[in-house]
Amino acid sequence: MAADNQKEARIASMDENKENVSDTGVGLEILQIIKDSQQQHGLRHGDYQRYRGYCSRRLRRLRKTLGFKMGNRHKFTGKKITEEMLSDSRYLLLVLMEAERAWSYAMQLKQEANTEPRKRFHLMSRLRKAAKHGQKLEKLCESPSIDAKTKLEAQAYTAYLTGMVEFELQEWKPAMEAFNKCKTIYEKLASAFTEELAVLYHQRVEEISPNIRYCAYNIGDQNAINDLMQMRLIGGGGGMMAEKLEALITQTRAKQAATMSEVEWRGRTLPVKIDKARIFLLGLADNEAAIAQASNEDTKEHLYETLLSECRDTIQAVREELKAEKQRERGPDADSGKVSNLQFLHSYLSYIKLCTVVKRNESMAHTLQAKLKDPHNDENKRGPKPQDLIRLYEIILQSLAELSTLQGLEEDHTFQKEMALKTLVYKAYRCFFIAQSYVLVKKWSEALVLYERVLKYAKEVQSKAKSLGNKELPDVQELIAEVNAEKYSLQAAAILDTEEVNEAPSQHTVKDNTPLCDRLETFRLDPALVGKQPNLVHFPPGFQPIPCKPLFFDLALNHVAFPPLDDKVEQKGKGGLTGYIKGIFGFGS
Repeated sequence: MAADNQKEARIASMDENKENVSDTGVGLEILQIIKDSQQQHGLRHGDYQRYRGYCSRRLRRLRKTLGFKMGNRHKFTGKKITEEMLSDSRYLLLVLMEAERAWSYAMQLKQEANTEPRKRFHLMSRLRKAAKHGQKLEKLCESPSIDAKTKLEAQAYTAYLTGMVEFELQEWKPAMEAFNKCKTIYEKLASAFTEELAVLYHQRVEEISPNIRYCAYNIGDQNAINDLMQMRLIGGGGGMMAEKLEALITQTRAKQAATMSEVEWRGRTLPVKIDKARIFLLGLADNEAAIAQASNEDTKEHLYETLLSECRDTIQAVREELKAEKQRERGPDADSGKVSNLQFLHSYLSYIKLCTVVKRNESMAHTLQAKLKDPHNDENKRGPKPQDLIRLYEIILQSLAELSTLQGLEEDHTFQKEMALKTLVYKAYRCFFIAQSYVLVKKWSEALVLYERVLKYAKEVQSKAKSLGNKELPDVQELIAEVNAEKYSLQAAAILDTEEVNEAPSQHTVKDNTPLCDRLETFRLDPALVGKQPNLVHFPPGFQPIPCKPLFFDLALNHVAFPPLDDKVEQKGKGGLTGYIKGIFGFGS
């Protein structure tokens, strides 16, 4: 905690460098201070509680430094900032931090109000408090001692907070007027300064623009919905505003979907009675157009995921209705061969989902191919490999296999031929990148066989595409040209690799690991002898056989006949009782 406080104190001292006293008066870079504080203290991740804690600690440090304490721990004594105090810009910063603290608390409550609606009352209270502090800041900046830039920034900041209050109250006209005032001031400031300083003002204008369009739509401007959809396309209005945009677009489509009753696909007209399916099918063309107009890959990926999510929800709604229909129609005609309209609608939505998956993976594959061919990739980052592309094409082939088994399309021979032809195309691409992965590990023969397989698939596609006339197929002519070029490169690399292998044994024959003691009769220049590890003798020395210590076994003793010694052994005579007594008392010894 102490380390965090020290870090905040260092940042505070850096911010104080942005509070300056110029020749024209006291200045405070309001927007710059706000943005830096928000990015460094939680708002990069949408953590408003952390930012509110930072604002509270910053206020306490400022009051302590300025000696502007509101009484003591026992009694509160209110103080007001007057124009006489404005010789020090930190008093302006004090009011700014109070407004930011109230605003961040309101945004925190807005996140929590999704699950606890009663917190909305507290949210409005804190927003009004923030707007009140903003008005106080604007009034203080009217002093002659404040420079013109700070006055304009204070007016824009107050207008923004006022617009937020009116926006939450759904007072669209006052909110739009406040946001327009804020936007105008920031645009004027951006045009008055250098491009480096103007970037921050332009970013603020882009943040406000979705709110203005949303207010215009709610006032009655029907053209604003197109602007809002375009903003969603370029990624404007993130966070909670993005949720409002999605809800508004869904609401607009729901109104238009009331007039939609049927859709035609594969020569069959299908009645669409489910509202969720109507809304999805009505917005399908807009979503596809947005994907086609997407400026970067991240936006395109986000739009693909949004479309797939909506499609899954719609399929689930149709599936539930299909289950209910099957339960109602249990009877003798329930197992008739004809596919029902609802089942065919389910197949149509599944077709849309699987085709979207194919397009998304194909788009990702094109991006990875471009990175794979780019030799200037960052060495610190892991670059794409052929294995990544193989996985993408496997997912595409799996989706095509599911498309071929959709219910109601088994007898559609044209559709089945189209799917078979697309399968051949993507098999060719998958085979090509498998060959590329073999080239990386120098398995030349396997790679060459796979390249031949690619050419076989490509030529088969060309012969069948003429009869089918499908214009949606990827062009395989470019793939054929690339395979032919890769084959020549592969053959050259294989030849060079073979020469290196042949040269290797000649180098080994020159190098001899025999130690010097075993080749004293042969002269040869050996640089290793004067190096740090000369090979002079075998070390450790090898094992040699030596005679072991003999063991003696005395086996002849058992067969030796010794001479009799009876004549030399003293014979003891019989002495009777007298001899026994003598023996006891030792007389006979």
